[in-house]
Amino acid sequence: MIGFTRYASLEGRTVIITGGGSGIGEAFTRGFAANGARVAFLDIDEAASTALADSIAREHGARPLFLRCDLTDIAALREAFAEVLGVLGPAAVLVNNAANDQRQAFEAVTPDEFDLTMAVNLRHVFFAAQAVVPQMRDRGGGSIINMSSCAWMNGVAELPAYTAAKAAIVGFTNSLARQVGPDRIRVNAIAPAMVITERQRRLWYQDEARIAAGRARQCLPDAIEPEDIARMGLFLAADDSAMVTKQCIVVSGGSR
Repeated sequence: MIGFTRYASLEGRTVIITGGGSGIGEAFTRGFAANGARVAFLDIDEAASTALADSIAREHGARPLFLRCDLTDIAALREAFAEVLGVLGPAAVLVNNAANDQRQAFEAVTPDEFDLTMAVNLRHVFFAAQAVVPQMRDRGGGSIINMSSCAWMNGVAELPAYTAAKAAIVGFTNSLARQVGPDRIRVNAIAPAMVITERQRRLWYQDEARIAAGRARQCLPDAIEPEDIARMGLFLAADDSAMVTKQCIVVSGGSR
């Protein structure tokens, strides 16, 4: 596996990652830790997250701050962000990564299920940004990275509420970028295509032929790995992308 690029501007900066305990989120957590950032990550899976924090501590000598947090509980989210501020200082980077692409039959979705899907995939993105913007203003700037998805662009079936949330994230990204740009806070989105994480393989992609068919739609033949998404996030967080904002960057191997 190709290692993570080292960005000097990330060293010592406070980074908050939601859903940072596994999958693409784990790649973000490892990538920012490898860059010497002061990493805090929120996740609901305590066992996996504790194991990740232990692994990073062994590898880099510095343990990221893990906070167990149900992101559908906005009061708990705000408390977690306040704790990060107290322990690590004001955030320079927020990666709004947490999501759940639970498949749903459109005809069977209830109002409660719809509201839960929005809470898991969209609502916390808004309120995490709301919590972190004052910190970024105080420090003179920052970078917010919101995770969208190619699923809404491609019209993936069985994800009607999820794709609605992921499309809305791009609208929110554009609006917030305009709002906070004068404070030198950059806001961008990343839209990955098919990334086969352990969870994806366990729940939706047990059939290798289905994975092969997805890769066949790409211009590039290689599988998209979580680290490929994290590398884009590192660039958008670093000063190297200082004039990049209000963008949704697709990482798809050319599958669109």
